[in-house]
Amino acid sequence: MTLPPGYRIVDVPAESAREWLVADAWAFPGDIDPDTALEWPSALDWTRTRGVRADDGELVGTHASFAYHALPVPGGRVAAAGLTWVGVHPGHRRRGLLRAMITDHVRRSLDRGEVLSLLFAAEPAIYGRFGYGLAAHQLRLTIPRGAALRDVPGADDVRIRLETVDPERHGAAVAAVHGSVDRPGWTARESAPQAVAFLHDPHQLRGGAEPMRIALAERDGVPVGYALLRRKIDWQRGGPRGVVRVREICAPEPAVARALWGVLVDLDLTSSVEAGCLAVDDAVVHLLVDVRAAQPDWQDNVWARVLDVPAALGARRYARDIDVVLELSDTLVPANGGRWRLAGGPDGAEVTATRARADLALDVRELGAAYLGGVSLAALASAGLVTERRAGALLPAAAAFGWPVAPVASFVW
Repeated sequence: MTLPPGYRIVDVPAESAREWLVADAWAFPGDIDPDTALEWPSALDWTRTRGVRADDGELVGTHASFAYHALPVPGGRVAAAGLTWVGVHPGHRRRGLLRAMITDHVRRSLDRGEVLSLLFAAEPAIYGRFGYGLAAHQLRLTIPRGAALRDVPGADDVRIRLETVDPERHGAAVAAVHGSVDRPGWTARESAPQAVAFLHDPHQLRGGAEPMRIALAERDGVPVGYALLRRKIDWQRGGPRGVVRVREICAPEPAVARALWGVLVDLDLTSSVEAGCLAVDDAVVHLLVDVRAAQPDWQDNVWARVLDVPAALGARRYARDIDVVLELSDTLVPANGGRWRLAGGPDGAEVTATRARADLALDVRELGAAYLGGVSLAALASAGLVTERRAGALLPAAAAFGWPVAPVASFVW
């Protein structure tokens, strides 16, 4: 999309970091001074930061992305772009700047060979019109202290060490354990700046809580899981009512999950544990004897946008054999539009352009929603968002696109 007169899209180098932070503060108001934030380590890859400048030189729009070279998708991995820091100055809204930046991001991502774009939406109503579909959901739980957990064999063999987070001491273990997870949508912090920034712990972002702690799970001295947490004490007349805020928990094994949650729900001076960014099938959902007492709250997680249809569909695996012709619409990337035959199954798939009669018709937004295996094509069809052109085609295709492990990203970038 062409910008209106008076604006241009530009690269934003690291030397312009303060200007970037000022522009971001206009789009996302807060109480952190840009000069303070400038002293913190930046997660950004400054080769992937872009913005919109007005003719007077002011930076009035920003967008950036992270490179995820091996994003887990059902049965495979793809190169993906994690869109972030998207903002427009409130004095320059409704002029097409956002659409121009999204178009720029899509074009540059395709040029880099990235077949998928992911984001967390500050406002969910915005990104559907650019082809992003809600592909993963998350749970937020508030678990009462002392909540009963089911037993898991081997949990007693896992040692939990509670320490204050030290990026130099704990960074490698956190990265190794987090990177070992093979769950669709599970974005690893692949770049060193992103990993460093994630563990940075300025007091301005603690919300009155203590410095960040780590519950490090080990077996025979080898890290096998962890939870990053903060406690906030609240002294009341009836006694302490502190809360444990879990920033991230990574427990690839059942015994590790049981050992970590057993510690988290039994910390002194606390009355509850708050945890978000949990997959809807996270182990704790099944470990809790009374899951209702944890007050489960369903929220949106990652939104996905398929950039290259044949490459993306051909890179993932399918839960059962599938042979279906999809008729896609995509106003932003016309090359994705048309009819595609998807034929394959658990061992792989081929995607070819075809003129054959369509079995299902949908927009690229719905394809993105279903791509990670956590949203059913049949559910989308029930809302009128997928059309069955050939009787009997919908349910087999929906079953094939599904995946036994729910997608989620464990942190917001």
